[in-house]
Amino acid sequence: MSGHLAVSSAMPDSRMRSLPLAPSRGDQAPVRELVVVSGKGGTGKTSLLASFAALARDAVLADCDVDAADLHLVLGPRVEERHVFSSGHDAVIRERDCTGCGDCVELCRFGAIAWADDALTPAIDPIACEGCGVCVHLCPARAIDFESRRCGEWFISETRWGPMVHARLGIAAENSGKLVTTVRNEARRVAAASDRDLILVDGPPGIGCPVIASITGASAVLAVAEPSVSGEHDVDRVLQLADHFKVPAAICVNRWDLNPEVADRIEHRARERGGIIAGRVRYDPSVTAAQVRGISVLELGGGAANDRPEGA
Repeated sequence: MSGHLAVSSAMPDSRMRSLPLAPSRGDQAPVRELVVVSGKGGTGKTSLLASFAALARDAVLADCDVDAADLHLVLGPRVEERHVFSSGHDAVIRERDCTGCGDCVELCRFGAIAWADDALTPAIDPIACEGCGVCVHLCPARAIDFESRRCGEWFISETRWGPMVHARLGIAAENSGKLVTTVRNEARRVAAASDRDLILVDGPPGIGCPVIASITGASAVLAVAEPSVSGEHDVDRVLQLADHFKVPAAICVNRWDLNPEVADRIEHRARERGGIIAGRVRYDPSVTAAQVRGISVLELGGGAANDRPEGA
């Protein structure tokens, strides 16, 4: 988790109420779902989300940044349920049944099956295997199993600010979008079961498949930006994505005082795209101090990041 971010000044109560947090589409219960995203990593969105959790006090929390989950570093969850996440399949040759005909070696267009030195049967490289299943279906001896691929784990935990659903994707594992959907669905189930009406989601960076899986059907998106040229571009991409999926979007410029001119441009551009300006957060070393202690900057107290802007 990186970046100096976070708190009540980013989204004062009056502005939070002005966000169009309509109930998530498809939910039977009136559950509101706010997803905090960024066009890139390191903007401080996780620090902001952790402070929102401290402000809300009893929301359901979801860490959908499954490729590099770090919300747990601030919230210290106590795992109550642990589940295996499987997606796709791995082809595995049963040596005792393989006749060594070599058909699978010729059929594999990915070069994942090859003969090892002095081996009587070919071997499948699990890294190169794409799980297409051609070898499984065309093996004359039916000697290739098609096992479910374990890609990671997901958890339901308790934190000091409410229940949390989070996950860990395996090294080099794929289908993070599917795991994100699993986390969101479980967060909605937990919210319904516990009669909570707010879900706070720490979304992935970028605009790819995991982000799309995080924001589709959400009540609102909050994009956290940094005041840089690349930050301008990142926010623009996030707002385009939110607009495409018809999700109301707001922005917050973090560390705005390091480059006020660019911060102004980002907000101006966001307004042109119909985005809501949720607030700004000053550069504040106390955010790092809070991270070191494993708490949100709101809990640490003091510091420029906790100051409300004039008139808020």
